[in-house]
Amino acid sequence: MNRQAAAQALACLLAIVSLCMTQTAAAAEKPSRPNIVLMLADDQGWNGLSVEMAPGVSGSKGAIMHTPNLERLAAQGMRFTNGYAPAPVCSPSRISIQTGRSPAALHWTKAAPAEPGHKLLEPRLIRQIAEQETTVGELLRQAGYATAHYGKWHIAGGGPERHGYDAGDGDTGNENAYRFIDPNPVDIFGMAGRAEAFMNASQAAGRPFFIQLSWNALHASENALKATLAKYAKLTGGSADDKRTTVAAITEDLDTGVGRVLDSIDRLGIADSTYVIYMSDNGAGGGGGGGGGGGRGGRRDGRRDGRRDGLGGGKGTVWEGGVRVPFIVRGPGVAANSWCDVPVVGWDLLPTFCDWAGVPAQTIPSTVEGGSIAGLLSHGGTGVVKRPREEIVFHFPHYQSGQAPHSAIRVGDLKLLRFYEDDRVALYDLAKDIGERSDLATARPADVTRLRERLERYLVAVDAQLPTANPDFDPARPAEPARKGGGAGGPGKKTGGEMKPKGVGRKKEAA
Repeated sequence: MNRQAAAQALACLLAIVSLCMTQTAAAAEKPSRPNIVLMLADDQGWNGLSVEMAPGVSGSKGAIMHTPNLERLAAQGMRFTNGYAPAPVCSPSRISIQTGRSPAALHWTKAAPAEPGHKLLEPRLIRQIAEQETTVGELLRQAGYATAHYGKWHIAGGGPERHGYDAGDGDTGNENAYRFIDPNPVDIFGMAGRAEAFMNASQAAGRPFFIQLSWNALHASENALKATLAKYAKLTGGSADDKRTTVAAITEDLDTGVGRVLDSIDRLGIADSTYVIYMSDNGAGGGGGGGGGGGRGGRRDGRRDGRRDGLGGGKGTVWEGGVRVPFIVRGPGVAANSWCDVPVVGWDLLPTFCDWAGVPAQTIPSTVEGGSIAGLLSHGGTGVVKRPREEIVFHFPHYQSGQAPHSAIRVGDLKLLRFYEDDRVALYDLAKDIGERSDLATARPADVTRLRERLERYLVAVDAQLPTANPDFDPARPAEPARKGGGAGGPGKKTGGEMKPKGVGRKKEAA
């Protein structure tokens, strides 16, 4: 056992002992409030499972993926066809889920460093969760829940143990993915084991639990089990090093880990009192958007390059391929094999969990932007999500994936994108055009004006940061690529996960 694994095992043991010491005479009774398990995959696109995320839409599942345990979860629960990550990149989504606030309001809208030399300057970011932010872990722990966060934290601030979690793996980032190889690829099985131990201890103590499993996969996909790599190399006709092979392999290994967690819940006999939520932190890959807006040297029309089997764009863009993700929920009162078309987003999770846990509304910070989706789950996917604002805004004032800074707003089925380099806008009806290929901006000027004004009002209301003109911009000089390193917590901070231990894995993947 390596030093890190030993430290994690010790931390888990101490957490279990602490929980057991709180056992009362009522410990034999099942908790009256539901348990909650949130699973967050990394860089897994909307079609990254063998589970259809939209009924009858072939492009909403992976062609070679095999995820039988997630198929089981979907068959037992509800799939959200319009489920969104808070951001098209990692850390902003993670801090948004913890706080129930949008990345725009938190001033953390990008994970990677800025790209110098463009027409616009990217805004400076905080890149660390502030002490004064109230997390979902803190709210649930105050309500009597045992809380744990395993896997990738990636928002600095001292790690989950300093932000409302009884147990955790520390202030971790992507480096954890590279440190774990066969027989525990990217710590998938280690995390599942720690989760089971925490469930057992919580049940013994008579306490409901909240566990967030922030899987390191799909990072370090080359670290998948050798047997799984061989299986997909044969299926694809490629080698075990090919990206398509490694991603499919680590996806199946992740699914195996999900299955172990579901089996743990079944063994404890608490499936009927436990909510399980599965989603991703952002879309897959990278590339141009559905209709352009790329910066200098970027793609003006990225439909062919950026298309993700039906969705335009990818990671690092707010086209659907960058923010629409798998979103599945199973639990008490959720109809089996059901669907919901109502748009939901990651910052809705905090108020939802508080709703389930009976957290008094007055104790939830007024800055929370999400709304509970509990009503959707208990009413067969029908209803509305009552947020402080109707619109859902994705704000990415940065250069990444060949795209210039841009933002998007969704109201109903309409989605408007604004591009900051040339002040261009594009409008799409997602009910009819999920791939964002038919720009309606010219045909529907009234909708453009209405949505643009709402977008601008929202950005002002949350004091969002915007890109600014670069006084030193030289159109004859190529822009510099983003430098490596400097993840969560600021430039050079290795807990952001940009540094890979020598001799482990084969290549570094972006945050």
